[in-house]
Amino acid sequence: MRLEAEVAGRRVRVEVRRRGEGPYDVTIGDRQIQLEARAAGPMGLSLLVGNRSHDVAVERTPTGFRVHLAGEVVEVGLSEAVSAAMGAAVARGPARITAPMPGKIVRVLVGPGTEVEAGDGVVVVEAMKMENELKAARAGRVRAVHVREGQAVDGGALLVELE
Repeated sequence: MRLEAEVAGRRVRVEVRRRGEGPYDVTIGDRQIQLEARAAGPMGLSLLVGNRSHDVAVERTPTGFRVHLAGEVVEVGLSEAVSAAMGAAVARGPARITAPMPGKIVRVLVGPGTEVEAGDGVVVVEAMKMENELKAARAGRVRAVHVREGQAVDGGALLVELE
């Protein structure tokens, strides 16, 4: 797969290839890396790059992804064509907003029946001493809120459902 991404205001070309069930060959600009990825919950990944292991949480946004890595949050925007295709897929069916990593619910910004637009905040989670506002990936109505303020949650825990 080839695509164009924007990270920290810089556009880069990304190419991802997989050799059967083996590792991924990833080219980011002129840099080539080989990595292995394993799912670690609904939004988590365990990555092995060379001999270094990285635990990341990936949250889909309307224009790309929000990646939580080593206590930092990196916004990755995708080219318009990729974002449009991804947005069409996100727009269908119910949406589930899950915790990207273990943390504590600081604020619940919506309740059942609340109408939200893509990008509206729904829950604020404190993880690794940082507050992260989780946002709706698409417009919809809140079907259910599964958490309360002050509650501890595991990575991947269901927080809010949209219909």
